[in-house]
Amino acid sequence: VAGDGEKDALAHCNLQVYTYTCDVGKRENVYSIAERVRKEVGEVSVLVNNAGVVSGHHLLECPDELIERTMMVNCHAHFWTTKAFLPKMLEMNHGHIVTVASSLGLFSTAGVEDYCASKFGAVGFHESLSHELKAAEKDGIKTTLVCPYLVDTGMFRGCRIRKEIETFLPPLKPEYCVKQAMRAILTDQPMICTPRLMYMVTFMKSILPFEAVVCMYRFLGADKCMYPFIAQRKQATNNNEAKNGI
Repeated sequence: VAGDGEKDALAHCNLQVYTYTCDVGKRENVYSIAERVRKEVGEVSVLVNNAGVVSGHHLLECPDELIERTMMVNCHAHFWTTKAFLPKMLEMNHGHIVTVASSLGLFSTAGVEDYCASKFGAVGFHESLSHELKAAEKDGIKTTLVCPYLVDTGMFRGCRIRKEIETFLPPLKPEYCVKQAMRAILTDQPMICTPRLMYMVTFMKSILPFEAVVCMYRFLGADKCMYPFIAQRKQATNNNEAKNGI
């Protein structure tokens, strides 16, 4: 996201932007588009995995195909995109892999089991890959893990924590998250959590016994924060079915 001054500067850079449509949940599609990118643009030195979906259903009410879609887009896609572009990075010992996960990849909440599992998987993949690059002494390839709190994009519309706490921890503006992520990438920061309070929550979850974490969640209103969101999704689905005569 560029300011007015940055936009003026970019206008004189004669930049060329290429766009491609790709279903990242399908590895064949990822590999074929990656080959097109190599032929039409050149080798990719910065890979940002940012695609994400959410089913918005409680586990026992969620169709199996939606669970599979969440896992394929939020987790499996990281394998396919990385396998497509990492070989050249290794050959050149130059590149940067950015995994946009979520705070729900570090700690979980009720009602979004598929989403949490997929983001935990993305975080685990990223950390393991980072260790592998370090072990191979490929110090020219950097990695950055991005774990934002709730972002105000509408993806989780209706999600609510305790009213008194929400004043101090409102949903994040997309522009703010982008700036924080870009700063971390440009400074080769291994991990960025936004806001910084998320570091504390992750730390507390790691050292406290489970029952104490439950008490902390209840105090914050984080234990059932997704329930209003799920209820809204269910209502919207029912309305659409009624309109379509299903």
